[in-house]
Amino acid sequence: MKLKDWLDTWMNKYVKHTVKIRTYNTYLQFIEKHINPKLGDYELEELTPQVLQEFVLEKLEKGNLKTGKKLANNTVIVMTNILKQAIEEANVLEITNKNSCKKIKMPLQEETKVCAFEKSEQDKIEKYCLSSKKSNYIGIVICLYTGLRIGELLALTWEDIDFTRNYMTISKSAFQGKQNDKITIIVDTPKTKNSNRVIPLPKQLVDILKKIKKKSTSRYVITTKNNGMVGTRSYQRTFERILNKLDIPYKNFHALRHTFATRALEFGMDVKTVSEILGHKNPMITLQRYTHSLMSYKTDMMNKFGKLLCAI
Repeated sequence: MKLKDWLDTWMNKYVKHTVKIRTYNTYLQFIEKHINPKLGDYELEELTPQVLQEFVLEKLEKGNLKTGKKLANNTVIVMTNILKQAIEEANVLEITNKNSCKKIKMPLQEETKVCAFEKSEQDKIEKYCLSSKKSNYIGIVICLYTGLRIGELLALTWEDIDFTRNYMTISKSAFQGKQNDKITIIVDTPKTKNSNRVIPLPKQLVDILKKIKKKSTSRYVITTKNNGMVGTRSYQRTFERILNKLDIPYKNFHALRHTFATRALEFGMDVKTVSEILGHKNPMITLQRYTHSLMSYKTDMMNKFGKLLCAI
């Protein structure tokens, strides 16, 4: 059996009904864009350690389909693990008696770099979004003060906001993926079990949201002109245009979430509270990810500490 045929069977019979829709779509993209074009026509028995290792090395060195440059180690690790799972399943089911995946030398896992906006950059972004006539820009401010992921923001409806108690319920997330062979916006449960959460909202943000809700005719907080849900790629492009307009160096949308966590910890919010607001499984994840505060904050703290030094 050819690898591409087995991957099709494996995805539909052994993956589709056991993982989240988003995970299934991620697997599908890696298979269609990377694995099948290079390895799909190989018979399972032909997948030697040399063939598989060459695939990994090629992706590490020039696997980016847009630029022809290297892919990040972590991306190649995810892709290779999908391949390993599929071949191991074929081995267990005795579709093949060969499992060369065990001999692949995997790249080192890279620590995910936390990239947040400086306080001065955040101030510029906030002022621009709040002074704009485009109500959708409030989504960027929401993320800066709640740490929402982009999918959680775009799936947010007015029913999710309790204006009496001033809190927001996160119970769903949106992403763009393939469904019935068409690229569409898919709404699913949040990333993890802990991502289902209730977030208290600052009074100042509630007041702004109340004004927007009065004029809104859509059930979505962030909405298209036709009152539909905004796509993740579209909103990411909106965010990029704002950064360009303000002459702020590019950071991806997820940097807003990192900025919330960084500011909250700098402000003195305890780690457990920050962890629960972000929807992390436990505070240790938050600690490991955000102990590296911004250089400007470190400098400020060291200068304050330095005042203890007795000058001669």
